[in-house]
Amino acid sequence: MSGGASPGSVERGWNGPWYRVRPDAFEASFLPSPNKDLGAVCNVDVFVNLDDGSRWSATVFTVTEVERLMATWAGSDEALGGRYFRVSDGLIVRDPGIDNIAQMIAGLIDNGEFSEVFQRLADD
Repeated sequence: MSGGASPGSVERGWNGPWYRVRPDAFEASFLPSPNKDLGAVCNVDVFVNLDDGSRWSATVFTVTEVERLMATWAGSDEALGGRYFRVSDGLIVRDPGIDNIAQMIAGLIDNGEFSEVFQRLADD
């Protein structure tokens, strides 16, 4: 995994409904559907805590999931019959899976684009 973390130094595990991934530079908390194969997750809310204490969020979708949702909405009143897709904190990725998304987060932190992609949450 990026961010200076070797695969052995990344902690992963469940904490109630949350699945947490903790490499060196951040902690990502995912809220997948119950009993979902973590390697197949294609639509998930994620909250990220950075080492500086800041908190961030996004809803991550795969391209395939966006296409599926738009097809589902076709012929309905939702999103003008599936003619558009919009979510205020949405991030679209190519590949599914919690590990893939965590690696993408690490890459965004490494290349300095993280704050352009994720939404910062208000400090408590």
